Amino acid sequence: MHFSGLVVQVLNGLAEASSLFLVAAGLSLIFGVSRIVNFAHGSLYMLGLYVAYTLVAAWGNTAPGYWLAILAAALVIGVLGALIEILLLRRIYQAPEMFQLLATFGLVLLFNDLALWLWGPDDLLGPLAPGLEGSLPILGRYLPVYDILLMVVGPAVLLALWWVLARTRWGMLVRAATQDREMLGALGVNQAWLFTGVFAFGALLAGLGGAMQVPRQPASLMLDLSIIGDVFVVVVVGGMGSLPGAYLAAVIIAQLKALCISLGVVEIGGISIAFPRLTLVIEFIFMAVVLTVRPWGLCGRPLAISRHIGPPAAPLASLRGAGRLAAALALAALLALPLLDGILPYLPILAQDVLIAILFAVSLHAMMGLGGMPSFGHAAYFGLGAYGAALLFQSAGVGMLPAIALAPMLACVAAMLFGLLGARLTGVYLAMLTLAFAQIIWSIAFQWDDVTGGSNGLFGVWPEDWLSGRGYYYFTLLLVSAAVILVRRAAFSPYGMALRATRDSVLRASASGMPVRRIQWVSFVAAGTLAGLAGALYVFAKGGTSPEVMTVGKSVEALVMVMLGGIQSLSGPVIGGAVFTVLQDFFVGVTEYWHALFGLVILLVVLAFPQGIAGWAAVLKRREGRP
Repeated sequence: MHFSGLVVQVLNGLAEASSLFLVAAGLSLIFGVSRIVNFAHGSLYMLGLYVAYTLVAAWGNTAPGYWLAILAAALVIGVLGALIEILLLRRIYQAPEMFQLLATFGLVLLFNDLALWLWGPDDLLGPLAPGLEGSLPILGRYLPVYDILLMVVGPAVLLALWWVLARTRWGMLVRAATQDREMLGALGVNQAWLFTGVFAFGALLAGLGGAMQVPRQPASLMLDLSIIGDVFVVVVVGGMGSLPGAYLAAVIIAQLKALCISLGVVEIGGISIAFPRLTLVIEFIFMAVVLTVRPWGLCGRPLAISRHIGPPAAPLASLRGAGRLAAALALAALLALPLLDGILPYLPILAQDVLIAILFAVSLHAMMGLGGMPSFGHAAYFGLGAYGAALLFQSAGVGMLPAIALAPMLACVAAMLFGLLGARLTGVYLAMLTLAFAQIIWSIAFQWDDVTGGSNGLFGVWPEDWLSGRGYYYFTLLLVSAAVILVRRAAFSPYGMALRATRDSVLRASASGMPVRRIQWVSFVAAGTLAGLAGALYVFAKGGTSPEVMTVGKSVEALVMVMLGGIQSLSGPVIGGAVFTVLQDFFVGVTEYWHALFGLVILLVVLAFPQGIAGWAAVLKRREGRP
């Protein structure tokens, strides 16, 4: 490692930190006031880059035209943010935290296809900033002049935000809303317009962060999900709602990545360690360490509990009457589907996908719906089950049934270890720690070419002849049905009641003598094991697996299934998994803009059926007086 190279990498890291801070500052402001985990913040960044590319192409022949285009792009995204808050988020502020996440994920799908429709699928690289095209020599290396500008922009924005928040009336109201929203409303402050202003300003910062990247990276449809993970890490590590913490976290993470690049491949005790590979996951490792030691971040404080309790969750109800009849009819239909493969050959394949999706959703609901523990990284257990089954079957020569039986144990062990840390956290901090864990597992699968096949994955994993075709379908149906019944029975057992007690009030459960952490840990382990079983079934159904089964998008799919069906209903994940899979398959065949259609369906459910499909059906039954 040369000293000159290290210096340049450190300076590059400061430029990256400033870019990341611009986006993270907006998300931190939004969360600090509204407590909304805005998954669409990465989409605002992406759209800022696209809009800036278009305006720079039209106005950017001169320095004034170029910078006017950058500022105009940020303002456009700020206006878009105001519209999002007024038309959507204002209607769901009292909804559960994860339901708000579902709404913003619907916006991600919508905005992604909007960008595809307006700008096409190709990456678009803008021109260099007029007057800042060159590089400066530093110790024999070269540093782009534009990066020096970015180094200045980050601290300048931080100071400007500090002045606004500390010296203006609007800033005072923002800080008051961060501390106690209910008291602010009691004093007569118009919270609606304050929230709109904060969201618009946060969106403007995200748009500015994207627009400033025009000379550095191409506008791409993948930017929304690729940036949001890093932004979440910065905000959570720094402390939710803390702007100085966000900047500090951005600098530390950017420098850790720069250090990994500078170190290159290092020999330690005869073992070669490729540090550049750690750049994919170093920020998540750092976040896991920080949240383990300081759960509220470097500069954050424990979140105050809101005085608004909201309506209590309805008691779980066992299947009776029409519910039992519907379940029996659904099971009969699933049993009969393979008989139609001569007429509709694709139907049994879709039904098998539905069954695996249901098991995946039920596994998440076991910890999130019953235990109140959200997860952004549940796909890690699904992926461990899939890779475990594939490796046992292909490399270890284990038969299919032993592979399916043993693979979930790998996910179980991972859940046992992770649960020891995760059970200490709650809310968004727990969700982010699960994301860190999933990203670490994904990185291993993505880069361990000799074992996992790297980015190509593992293929050629098909059921044995005696259990192929209809046999494997019925085998999947048997296991999924057994798992659903097992979870349902557990929910009404003394353990299930204790788990729901810890969900509804940790303080009361602890005061009653319940071992809260142990109860939640068991829920972690059970949920991870069931997800691992879903992954094991998946790998034989599809003939292989790849790192895509562990991505953030896969974890969010499980969240969408649970929220779509209804988080307060045991039938919710079953209905949600089935509806999600069928709709996704249908929309993919209808149009290339199927993400937008699916996003609109999610937004419709959020606005019209906030209890989810199963919850809405239960409300109708109660209104009609039916059992």
